[in-house]
Amino acid sequence: MPQKPSRKRQGFEGQKLIVLPQKIDSGFLMKDAITRQIYITDIGYYPKAHQHYVERPHGINQHIIIYCVEGRGWVTINKKKMDISPSHFIVIPARTAHKYGALENDPWTIYWVHFKGDIATFVVDLITNNSQNYLPYLSYNENRIKLFEEIYFNLEKGYSADNLRYVNMIFYHFLSSLLYEEKYNQAINSQAKDAITLTIEMMQKNINKHVSLNDLAAFSHLSVSHFSSMFRERTGFSPVEYFNHLKIQYSCQALAFSARPIKEIADELQFSDQYYFSRIFSRFMGMSPSVYRKRNKVATTG
Repeated sequence: MPQKPSRKRQGFEGQKLIVLPQKIDSGFLMKDAITRQIYITDIGYYPKAHQHYVERPHGINQHIIIYCVEGRGWVTINKKKMDISPSHFIVIPARTAHKYGALENDPWTIYWVHFKGDIATFVVDLITNNSQNYLPYLSYNENRIKLFEEIYFNLEKGYSADNLRYVNMIFYHFLSSLLYEEKYNQAINSQAKDAITLTIEMMQKNINKHVSLNDLAAFSHLSVSHFSSMFRERTGFSPVEYFNHLKIQYSCQALAFSARPIKEIADELQFSDQYYFSRIFSRFMGMSPSVYRKRNKVATTG
């Protein structure tokens, strides 16, 4: 059985804590096709956690995330000590020696979760590789806290199969908000868009036009080489390939939802000819436009 946090006997006023039964952990969660990928074993909230202290010389068999929203604390992982302040979150890999605690004169308020699963180590590696150490910084986001509270609220209802699948699907979303904070913030706040985001929106608005690489770079107010490098780093595709991807995405809808000739769709999307369009379409979709239409045609009569 994993060790649980050591704390003073009376706990912390307003604290929340759920530890899932070992039978649920080693039974349903570990075997279900959805939850076994990654799942919560323990979850809690400790407000103003005065005298909070935990030491595990050999670690535990779960990964740990601690997210500090107020006050201060410290964490030592493999003999490396880090000071924790508001908006810091710490990731402690499974089976890793660690200890942590709240500062005496300004004790932290933390949300924390223990988790494991088939891909849990991979996710932890992604998080730590995206930061200089185990200690990334997160801007405070009320929506992220709501995800945590939704998980906790539903776990209080019990451990039915549907409930366990539901909360762990939310946990995926919570983890993505930690790992891809920039994208998460963009999804909930449309302000402060960067050059790449604005350029992609421009592509979407001009899907039926011919837009060159020079046009895209000029729109972003960057040189062609700098823009292309930034775009590929962000999306994994060159700007032109990404634009073609959006065009093919649009053409899939036109093929499925209308009876328009393939040539007409190709012309609308500013491909030089139907055969070039078919080659691009086949490269992206793994089949020709005509085959795609036969497989995905949606009846338009009521």
